[in-house]
Amino acid sequence: MTAKQIFTLILIVIGFSIISDSIFVVNQQQQAVVLQFRNAVRIIHDPGLNFKIPFFQSVAFFDKRVLSLEPPEQEAILADQKRIVVDAFARYRIADPLKFFQRLNNERNANDQLSILVNSSMRQILGTLTMKDVLSEERGKIMIAIRDEMNDKAKAADYGIDIVDVRIRSANLPDETSQSIFARMRSERQREAAEFRAKGQEQLQEIKAKAEREKTVLLAEAQRKAETARGEGDQTALHIVAVATSKDPQFYTFYRSLQAYRETLANKDTSLILSPDSDFFRHFGKILVK
Repeated sequence: MTAKQIFTLILIVIGFSIISDSIFVVNQQQQAVVLQFRNAVRIIHDPGLNFKIPFFQSVAFFDKRVLSLEPPEQEAILADQKRIVVDAFARYRIADPLKFFQRLNNERNANDQLSILVNSSMRQILGTLTMKDVLSEERGKIMIAIRDEMNDKAKAADYGIDIVDVRIRSANLPDETSQSIFARMRSERQREAAEFRAKGQEQLQEIKAKAEREKTVLLAEAQRKAETARGEGDQTALHIVAVATSKDPQFYTFYRSLQAYRETLANKDTSLILSPDSDFFRHFGKILVK
């Protein structure tokens, strides 16, 4: 190969390098900042073919899509002094690539700084709320408040980003707090159960005492009515006897004697040793004499 051919080849390689280094493509998912000696000279938002000064200028590409931020779980103290462990995530978009590059440079640094903002905003908002508020239907408003607070801080820091959304996946009590609460709840339930049992025993004794009193009253009332009825019956019987006696005293005497004989001689094995002229046999006097 001659020197002329070698020189031509070198020129071709140099030309190709210059052309390839001066052309770059921004796709639809990207935006770019053209840098010259680390200073921004141009911002490109639209996709397409673009040019730059080779070797002297470089290009930093940034995503136009919504980016995800997954900070680690953080502990927060609520207004009622309860501690909760919050698992949250955020979504953000690079609104100003120049400011983003100047302040954060890349997504890794951005995620580190935004994680701090998420935790700070979350603690600030949750610090004004109680556990009841966090677990209520107002949870959506709480997440919006955290997002707005985070946006204000990001704009104040001039990060060139917009916070699209902040979501709380879960808000749980720390393990040691949960165990303490469960133990307290168990003790409280046991105390309530003991109170219910004591009240039940007290009501049982009251019911038994009331039943005994009612029983005594009922028995006394029944006894009184029985005695009254028995007295009225005896009175009626005496009246009947008195009426019958006054009508025929001899017949009544004879009838009473027959009842006495029936009761005395009801048993066939009964033996009586009496004088024949005793008053018991006065109605059998003639029979016995014979």
